[in-house]
Amino acid sequence: MKSTFTHYLISALLFAVPNYAALQVDFSSTESIKQGAQTLASTLFQYYTGNKAGGIPGILPQPYYWWEAGAMFGGLIDYQYLTGDNQFNDIITQALLFQVGANQDYKPANQTSSEGNDDQGFWGMAVMSAAENKFPNPPSNQPQWLALAQAVFNDLAHNWDNNTCGGGLRWQIYSFNNGYTYKNTIANLCLFNIGARLGRYTGNSTYLDWASRAFTWLDQIGLIDGNWHVYDGSDSTINCTQINHIEWTYNQGAAIHGCAVMWNATGDALWQTRLEGLLGATKSVFFPNGIMKEVACEDNGKCDTDQMSFKAYLSRWLGHTTKIAPFTAHDITPLLAASSKAAVGTCTGGNDGTACGLMWNATFDGNVGLGQQLAVMEAVQSSLQPLVAGPVSQSTGGDSIGDPGAGGGSPKSTLALHTITTGDKAGAGLLTTLILGITFGGAWWMGS
Repeated sequence: MKSTFTHYLISALLFAVPNYAALQVDFSSTESIKQGAQTLASTLFQYYTGNKAGGIPGILPQPYYWWEAGAMFGGLIDYQYLTGDNQFNDIITQALLFQVGANQDYKPANQTSSEGNDDQGFWGMAVMSAAENKFPNPPSNQPQWLALAQAVFNDLAHNWDNNTCGGGLRWQIYSFNNGYTYKNTIANLCLFNIGARLGRYTGNSTYLDWASRAFTWLDQIGLIDGNWHVYDGSDSTINCTQINHIEWTYNQGAAIHGCAVMWNATGDALWQTRLEGLLGATKSVFFPNGIMKEVACEDNGKCDTDQMSFKAYLSRWLGHTTKIAPFTAHDITPLLAASSKAAVGTCTGGNDGTACGLMWNATFDGNVGLGQQLAVMEAVQSSLQPLVAGPVSQSTGGDSIGDPGAGGGSPKSTLALHTITTGDKAGAGLLTTLILGITFGGAWWMGS
């Protein structure tokens, strides 16, 4: 989807005129970090029209797709948790509840023409964060955060496709959509990430079994290689015998966070090995000169609207990993600290100098948008992770109400509920871009 002229004109007027009075954040001061995050969040909301007259709650204007709204609200749930600022809570709750759809599983009727498994997954991860962070619960007559996350999980698990590639989720949910034959990594990492977190939160080891199944499939197909690089996807028409080797920050981040949760939930050293391997690869690929970078598209100027937001999710998931697997903090914290300081230095756009650019290893590049703003906000607020207790579970104060059979999937074929035992713990092991899986001489091509 292309941006409208009106959108670009508004962006130019609101954000693209550099003020040269960059957003100031003193990273030695908790209050300064919180104030900086608040300023970034306020600027972020200038892109959102869902709470305004004529707007649809939970929907972003063009050129932003539906999934990115879910991703944004996931970041704002973390913002409230990390800063204690409640001013956006009602807007967040309204959006999350308005988009649940008839089966209360984030498959609203107005999205069926284009919704992918990864799109649904980002909304599921947002409400999972709401449960873990004890974000204020909805009214009792509305769907609850945990039940919504379980509904998304049930749908994703129900969509698992054993007919090709030995398993895995397809990119698209519906066969009439372009990209249905593509099995993209992020969709499978959404299942992995949500399953791991539900297993930890609820004590139901079947969620952990599904998470392990998703990770094992990615590993066996080669979408996670022996050096812990995470690739974009493969195609069912060739039985996933070739891999699209593009690497994105959000794939690496979702894998890292999921492995951290699995380690925390099971105590299995295998997950620590995987986590440390993924961290090493992430540092070598995505932190040249110590600053986070979307290496596949920043230098060549080809990042699309979606990809401009991806650094937000790596920042988010690295920050959470330091809490759920504390042994990672000595590696992660310096990377996030250097990146967040560099990122803030790009926030000189707009009349008030709070609109941020895309590239963090330079001064303001004039490339502004919701994704760029979200990415800097996530990086800055990650500095507050040491001040919070970390995600709760049902055994440590979590109070969100669940429904294991929620959603439009087939829960009977998905879940056999039982509580994690000592034995279980010892033995438990988007529209990114239009990639259609066509090969020329064995090389993948990628359309724009």
